[in-house]
Amino acid sequence: MDLSQLEVGQTGVVKEFTDLEMSVKLMEMGCLPGETIRVVRVAPLGDPIAVNVSGYQLSLRKLEASTIILHNTQN
Repeated sequence: MDLSQLEVGQTGVVKEFTDLEMSVKLMEMGCLPGETIRVVRVAPLGDPIAVNVSGYQLSLRKLEASTIILHNTQN
């Protein structure tokens, strides 16, 4: 499952990334494998997505979120 598939309030643990270039940018922002990530808000048209990870709130485009593969997703 990837991050773009989660709904508001759901959490997951970052497992890996599908895009090498995007993964570097995401890791620089604190989105590291093993970190818990929670969806806090989704814009009215579904893009962007606001998430909490590593103590920060990030706003990601749906395309960016779809490159983050998760495991252990929870409600």
